[in-house]
Amino acid sequence: MKNLLKKNGLSLDDAAIQRLEKYLELLIEWNKQMDLTSVPDAEMKERHFVDCLLPLTLENLFPENCSLIDVGTGAGFPGLVLAAARPDMQVTLLEAQQKRCHFLKAVCDALALQNVTIINDRAEILGKNEAHREQYHRAVARAVAPMNVLCEYLLPFVQVGGMAVCWKGPQVEQEKEDGNAAARKLGGSDITVLPVQQGGHVVACVEKTEKTLPQYPRKNGIPTKRPLKADK
Repeated sequence: MKNLLKKNGLSLDDAAIQRLEKYLELLIEWNKQMDLTSVPDAEMKERHFVDCLLPLTLENLFPENCSLIDVGTGAGFPGLVLAAARPDMQVTLLEAQQKRCHFLKAVCDALALQNVTIINDRAEILGKNEAHREQYHRAVARAVAPMNVLCEYLLPFVQVGGMAVCWKGPQVEQEKEDGNAAARKLGGSDITVLPVQQGGHVVACVEKTEKTLPQYPRKNGIPTKRPLKADK
């Protein structure tokens, strides 16, 4: 793990490396019993852990002591990986499937992480909750949905002056028109795409410039079924 991270320009202390190695062991073990990832064991370090951590090489994307919510975290990507690498960050993991929350708790317990909160809920519901609405410096998602849908899931959680950060592939360029329109309706800026160094992956960022209107996010399932789009 240490050599692979170093090869990709990432330098973490030994304690963080040990936490990530233990996380990987648990992921492989639990994945035999439940559907956490389809990535082969031998590829998990690079395709999950390095991929989640590469944006840390981008200056000021995740400032020291920032608060972060990972929406639809699944097996903890990227939020739990970031929490293990960066104990200064306060990370909330939002996951709708209870069995995955059990896995996330097992990892947090094994790694003795004090900077993680796990919530079993949907983004459409928690995004209306005053304890979480517009409370975070960063809201993140990885491989969840197109940008216009992600904006509706993420931006309600972001405080004005904060940012939504999405791990995406090259297809993000085709998602920009509708994504920009959605972002503007939700209190965000146009999408900025920042390259990272692995497999053509990028991070798509939307700054929160004003409060999100109270009608967003819409009810369960609506952001996916009827995504916000550019006016034609």
